[in-house]
Amino acid sequence: MGNCPLKRRNKRPSQESPVSPGPERSMVVSLKDYPCYGTAEFSLRLGERVSVLSDNGDFIMVKSLHTGHQIYVPSKHTAKVVNRWLFKGLGRYKAEELLMLPNNRTGAFMVRESESQPDQYSLSILKRSESYLGSVKHYRIGRLQNGWFYISPSLTFSSLQHLVEHYSEYADGLFCALEEPCFILGLDSTTATQMNGSPTLAIRRPTISWKHISRSMLFRGNRAESEHSLVSEGLREAISSYIYLTDGNEEEIG
Repeated sequence: MGNCPLKRRNKRPSQESPVSPGPERSMVVSLKDYPCYGTAEFSLRLGERVSVLSDNGDFIMVKSLHTGHQIYVPSKHTAKVVNRWLFKGLGRYKAEELLMLPNNRTGAFMVRESESQPDQYSLSILKRSESYLGSVKHYRIGRLQNGWFYISPSLTFSSLQHLVEHYSEYADGLFCALEEPCFILGLDSTTATQMNGSPTLAIRRPTISWKHISRSMLFRGNRAESEHSLVSEGLREAISSYIYLTDGNEEEIG
């Protein structure tokens, strides 16, 4: 019998969260100073972490985790924050207002849900000027039909978490690499680390030397072995299909 052609396996789109494969870690922050009139002392500040004590629909009772004050606020004046950097329930203006808080520096960022397109996201990054006023740059995060995310079509990621990790280490077209997530008042370092899942966002992955990648690494059938390979399963499938269509030899990839 002749050589058997490689079979391309169809994969179902992943149903996991677009944020990360791990459990969702969330909290709630205020989007406004309260009270917002007169000269009374503020019970709640913009960007302050709160716990929700009761929810009556349009209004919720919250407790500041910074001062301990309790106050009723409109639910639309709070935002849910997932995994420390994904903000849900706020628009472009509020994103800029939060990032412009004095505790943030150049490279402070957030990922936020798009106002105009459901299931779409934007990356907002602060750029401080010499006057310390600065500005906020917004990048649209596109999404492919297979669910992967991208800012530049030449660089795609299987989750928002992976996208954030990459741009925390490399600017790759952004005006700077991502630094710290947007400052949240009342968030201690221990809680921040727990929400991130690690002390830092950036993860350096090993560099692949293609001169040392052989067909045996691409075609190995043992899943346990492949999980520890430098070459991901999806990349192996793509390369193996290309090799089969273009070249049938057993030499190493140069």
